[in-house]
Amino acid sequence: MKVTTAKTAGFCFGVKRAIEMVEAELSSHGKDAGPIYTYGPIIHNEIVVSDLESRGVRVMAEDDDPAGYPPGTVILRSHGVSREVEDGIRNAGHQVVDATCPFVKKIHRIVGEYDDLGYRIVITGDRDHPEVQGIMGWIKSGRCDCILSYEDFEKLQIPRDEKACLVSQTTFNHEKFKELVEKINKNGYNIRAKNTICSATEERQTEARDLAGKVDAMIVIGGKSSSNSRKLFEICAAVCSDTYFIQSMSDLDISSLSSIEHVGITAGASTPNNIIEEVQKNVRNEF
Repeated sequence: MKVTTAKTAGFCFGVKRAIEMVEAELSSHGKDAGPIYTYGPIIHNEIVVSDLESRGVRVMAEDDDPAGYPPGTVILRSHGVSREVEDGIRNAGHQVVDATCPFVKKIHRIVGEYDDLGYRIVITGDRDHPEVQGIMGWIKSGRCDCILSYEDFEKLQIPRDEKACLVSQTTFNHEKFKELVEKINKNGYNIRAKNTICSATEERQTEARDLAGKVDAMIVIGGKSSSNSRKLFEICAAVCSDTYFIQSMSDLDISSLSSIEHVGITAGASTPNNIIEEVQKNVRNEF
């Protein structure tokens, strides 16, 4: 069996940076410095989060009052948080380490600037995703909407002469965003479109689509709650009917690949290299 692993599979820059910041805190944290927390899971990978918890890093539940936790160091997740959440953590007496991905921080700045200029903000992405929730929290006027398609945009009934700024969740499907912007422009709306999809996400999605078109089966590795991993699965499944979404090797029924000649492997931005290597090794050695 031939096994091809995507070059872009695994940790992206923002995730790698966030994990390194947690590791740095674990290494330098004094005994009297209080607990180390992450605000919500530091990344969307249950295996990584479980490992950090076993080493003393506690997850501060997003619905909890930060004041209810003993004072310590709170590491803001790579997805970012709202201004209100960050202020609340500081006001509760915690030290803050900001591990927000720089690409996400850029979106916070964009929506803040356009909001101040009187623009209505429209975000393409999942309203319930932590990243989108964080972005919404930097729009002081509250004039913002979340959409997933042009049909959603039409339902907003935005007047064609109203100033609006369109941004995107960093992991949104690049092709869908491109099509959305083309339709909006074609229909004469006064929209400033900012493609805030992470360049690494775009590259990963393009490579996954190309690879899925050349193999007999595709394996996508990622956390169950990982938005970018789910999108990779959707992209690959649209091209290759034999596409599997797993979190680790234990989720894969290896016998389902017994008649496959060429397997492609890709992984979400929150998937550690050791898990990718384990899947690659087992698939190659089994047949």
